[in-house]
Amino acid sequence: MKSTAPHTPISTFGESLYRALRDRSPIPPLTTSRAALTTEDAYAISLDFLNRREQDGERVIGKKIGVTSKAVQEMLGVFQPDFGFLTDRMQVPDGSTVDIQETGLLQPRAEAEIAFVLKEDLVGPGISERDVLRATEYIVPCFEIVDSRIEDWNISIVDTIADNASCGIFALGKDFVDPNDFDLPNLEVTVSKNGSFLSRGLGSAVQGSPLTAVAWLANTLGQYDVPLKAREIILSGSVVPLEPAKPGDTFDMLLKNVGGCSISFK
Repeated sequence: MKSTAPHTPISTFGESLYRALRDRSPIPPLTTSRAALTTEDAYAISLDFLNRREQDGERVIGKKIGVTSKAVQEMLGVFQPDFGFLTDRMQVPDGSTVDIQETGLLQPRAEAEIAFVLKEDLVGPGISERDVLRATEYIVPCFEIVDSRIEDWNISIVDTIADNASCGIFALGKDFVDPNDFDLPNLEVTVSKNGSFLSRGLGSAVQGSPLTAVAWLANTLGQYDVPLKAREIILSGSVVPLEPAKPGDTFDMLLKNVGGCSISFK
């Protein structure tokens, strides 16, 4: 990934995000330091940030798509999708009670998604929705807890890209199903918070279909010679608006005719 902003200290930005994660101390938007940052610079910063986590022993187990639905785009003021990496330390069990401080979360928000687990590699460009369906072993209900190392979620597309697509942690439900058995755009997700209805959405909220979103991810990553690999977990994007999470909150989701997932916070 070639940096296009002159004299951009990619490693300095990566170190700042890494320290924000480890110290639980948010930082100002990156563009306040260098307004000329481009998306190419941001992806280079994201890889630097990831490399520091890998040096700590974290292992990449998947990828995620961010800012795919209209509801999320309008909430964040960011109007194009991006991608980030999932590591083994980011995954928590279904039904977990997550300690916000111990997990390093700063300003978490919950979102319900349809996750894919692959049985074959997907290497873009040229990946279609049919290719995604063929390469998927199963889909599963998922909560992604997005988080931002940027103060007050005051983000631009450059900030969220650099910050690993604003990913915090995630949980997969226990029910795994063959995607060929379902109409994914019309697959309904219902979310409750603390026992009360919160939101409802369809798979079509993410670029018309979760398959379209995953194909976009494979093709976009292909531009950077990064494949989606067999056995990786792929988060296809939130089908509902983001909801802030604080100690004492419990979130439950139901993926209709598939199963559910839950996560609590302390």
